Amino acid sequence: MPTNLSSLNSQYQPLLFLLTPAFSLARKKVVEVSEGSHFPLENLPYGVFRPRSPVEGASVARPAVAIGDYVLDLSAVAEAGLFDGPHLKGSTCFSQPSLNKFLEMGRPAWKEARATLQKILSADKPVLRDNDALKKKCLVPMSEVEMVLPIVIGDYTDFYSSIHHAKNCGTMFRGAENAIPPNWYQLPIAYHGRSSSIVISGTDVIRPRGQGPPMGSSTPYFGPSMKLDFELEMAAVVGPGNELGKPIDVNNAADHIFGLVLMNDWSARDIQFWECVPLGPFLGKSFNTTVSPWIVTLDALEPFACDAPTQDPVPLPYLVEKAHENYDISLEVSIKPKDHDESTVVTKSNFKHLYWTVTQQLAHHTINGCNLRPGDLLGTGTISGPEPDSLGCLLEMTWNAQKTLSVGKSDRKFLEDGDEVIFTGCCKGKDYNVGFGTCTGRVLPALP
Repeated sequence: MPTNLSSLNSQYQPLLFLLTPAFSLARKKVVEVSEGSHFPLENLPYGVFRPRSPVEGASVARPAVAIGDYVLDLSAVAEAGLFDGPHLKGSTCFSQPSLNKFLEMGRPAWKEARATLQKILSADKPVLRDNDALKKKCLVPMSEVEMVLPIVIGDYTDFYSSIHHAKNCGTMFRGAENAIPPNWYQLPIAYHGRSSSIVISGTDVIRPRGQGPPMGSSTPYFGPSMKLDFELEMAAVVGPGNELGKPIDVNNAADHIFGLVLMNDWSARDIQFWECVPLGPFLGKSFNTTVSPWIVTLDALEPFACDAPTQDPVPLPYLVEKAHENYDISLEVSIKPKDHDESTVVTKSNFKHLYWTVTQQLAHHTINGCNLRPGDLLGTGTISGPEPDSLGCLLEMTWNAQKTLSVGKSDRKFLEDGDEVIFTGCCKGKDYNVGFGTCTGRVLPALP
């Protein structure tokens, strides 16, 4: 019996559509992103990379975003003319060896770049999807690149914004009745750090030498630190900054923060304890600070905004913000001793525990007229949670070596030579993650 072709087409129209070229193209992804990846299309964090095996002498560091297991070379994207919006068209910001020029352009340029990148990386846009030569030029496997510091850091400030960390440290050294001084509840306490010793994740850390408290004699100890510690922190990367003498309003502060990184502010507790009175940390902190290579933008973090802790007493008016928010970022620290095959998770905390928000930190930093500049780094201070398994440093976990921490087959009071410390951070969406990758460093013996 003859087949009615029009009837067949109508009956099987859905199946016939699956065979059309248009449908096949729509299902062809620019980059396959594995389930659980920290770097899906919703993230697109910024970093700076250098090819491990340069092609035609192309060894210059240049900006990129992370997508799945690849870096997207932003200089190649710009060279192809794909940044065609009013803020980025013709700009040389992505041909620089750092992100500083892009940072100073401000939020309109950042939003334009994000929208462009999400468009060209989406499955329904042909610009990269169907151009194999351009795709090969723009996308480089992460295994073939070296990540470098993404910004030139002119100044670095470290805050002290976790109430749980402040209470624990205060109780440890001053007693519970004097744990937190009155000014702590009135302003974000901070000190100025040393930007020259900020290094990229994966850089080894040489155990520092210095003076420590006298041990049974009138002469201070001198030698390698015996109480080397990590500090679980994050840091805000400053964008446009402000002119000298002109403070940034707390409700506009987010426009001056490009994004966040993981940060390990290594600490030599014995050196720090001996030197900190009366002017605060110096050699006990300035020997090394490690940051993760990828800067996750506030735009990518926006879906994970959450209420920050209630502040009591209410801060002075210049610190009262209309949206008093943190971000729900799960943080984790692992330690891998040199003779161990596996690392051991020693703490799980969360960015949302911070008492003082990063916008309050930035506004307070400028209230006296201090000028911040693109690429400046503002550390949060150690991020501890309320539970015993959410403490952000060994000082708290071992109560200054009075307790012992189990790390796999070993015990620790403080870090030993050969220990590798691994930070990771991630926001969990419904069916995707916005992650920071890792921030790692391995302890080497002190120099002779």
